[in-house]
Amino acid sequence: MRKYRWLLGALMLALGAGHAFADGQKLRIITWADYVPADLVAAFKQETGIDVEVTLSNNEEMISKLRATGGAGYDLAQPSQDRIVAVQREFGIYRPIDLAKIKVEQFQPALLEVVKRNASLDGKVYALPYLWGTDGMVVNGRLATVTDYLDLCRPDLKGRTSIRLRRPALMAFAFGMGRDPFALYGNPRAYQALMDEVGAKIIACKPNFKFFYDNKDQLLNGIRSGELAAAMMWDTGGWTLNRENPDIRYVVPRSGALGWLDTFALPARGRNEAAAYAWINFTMRPQNAARVIRSVGNFSAAVNTGPYVDPRLKAQFAASFPDAAVKAIHWYPAIPPGLEEMEGKVLDRIKAAN
Repeated sequence: MRKYRWLLGALMLALGAGHAFADGQKLRIITWADYVPADLVAAFKQETGIDVEVTLSNNEEMISKLRATGGAGYDLAQPSQDRIVAVQREFGIYRPIDLAKIKVEQFQPALLEVVKRNASLDGKVYALPYLWGTDGMVVNGRLATVTDYLDLCRPDLKGRTSIRLRRPALMAFAFGMGRDPFALYGNPRAYQALMDEVGAKIIACKPNFKFFYDNKDQLLNGIRSGELAAAMMWDTGGWTLNRENPDIRYVVPRSGALGWLDTFALPARGRNEAAAYAWINFTMRPQNAARVIRSVGNFSAAVNTGPYVDPRLKAQFAASFPDAAVKAIHWYPAIPPGLEEMEGKVLDRIKAAN
């Protein structure tokens, strides 16, 4: 009997080792479309032997899936930096980043500090910067001139502008009105009062909006056709249109562009932390980060990517973002609980207004 028990134990140990080995050869990432290009996956597997399994998602779905499993099911997630702290405080779905396992010299120091500031809790860092971009405006220079968000409401542009009726529009109009909504995140009453003001401003501007756009193709085609002279738009959309028609350009508003940062974060119950760290360090090498830039069109938080980036895209970035414009970007901070509910009611009120 003891002999059989020994054999059974040895067999179970062997099976367990094989299972661990199999897990060690797979990295499960939940991320956004185009953030994990196939050529990067192939290069990573060739170097490490690790397979990459990608699940496409967005902020809301990432949170939902990780909440449902208590932080299991994935080894690496890529939420936006403003969607981490409140979720972590309430649900504990992430684990802290061990900076000793990260090649921090591969990250742009300024962007690393932004994420450390907005994605840290109780002295622990829960994310690292990956990709970033901005919301500003796009304009057809043959049809109009604009310098700030509220120009979209000028009488001469009636029926010829557009915004997307989401929270970025509320933030943009607040900054355009000379107010800082992020400074009021800790004061719900003052924040509600500001959102009411912004809502009233957008309602008054409704005659100027040809439509509230629902998807990128609707907006891009509206600008291409000349139906729209100007609109609130993301940077890569503006640069795409500029390559087609040099009269169309992305404009960084005088009151500052709105900046988002998507990150690397470690789910609390991921099985393959070592592979996640290996992927982060691999992805942030300049040549590999440039592959991601080519795939997405946005810029990486990695350093020294310039020699590997399409010269046209580099030139467009430089034209849109001189140093002063980069320093003036309003990065989305962590969102306190309750604010999005306030914003949702204001957006509903705008939509319903005649």
